[in-house]
Amino acid sequence: MADNTKAINTNAMAEIKTQKNKASVTAFLDAIEGEEKRNDSYTILELMKKTSGEEPFMWGTSIVGFGTYHYKSERSKQEGDWFLMGFSPRKQNLTLYLMPGVGHYKELVDQLGKCKTGGSCLYITKLSGVNMKVLKQLITVAYKNMKQITSKN
Repeated sequence: MADNTKAINTNAMAEIKTQKNKASVTAFLDAIEGEEKRNDSYTILELMKKTSGEEPFMWGTSIVGFGTYHYKSERSKQEGDWFLMGFSPRKQNLTLYLMPGVGHYKELVDQLGKCKTGGSCLYITKLSGVNMKVLKQLITVAYKNMKQITSKN
């Protein structure tokens, strides 16, 4: 009788599915349903592009990211590359990814207007509901903070 069991490598890490790729950012944004959400997405794109001075890249199929850094998780053996800041136009809202966590920017978030937060995510339903001056400041501070943090590594 043949042994059909396979050895399991317990040291193997799950590969991160959200990887930087060469998909077209403009094709992705052009495909967004709803003119307001599409326009809001292009506004965020330009804001982040101007702030970072970097060209955007797609990460996975639905995240637009700027810059990269290499990380090693403190809680697991996982490590990989990630974007310094990014956004994703989701069905319910625009999700902005501001590292190392939105809680670091509470004073600005409190002045922003209609939004929700969680971890490194800032959820905005419509840009018309937030203070754009504060949003620009928040994106700038978060990006500069991540550049400073990652330059030490």
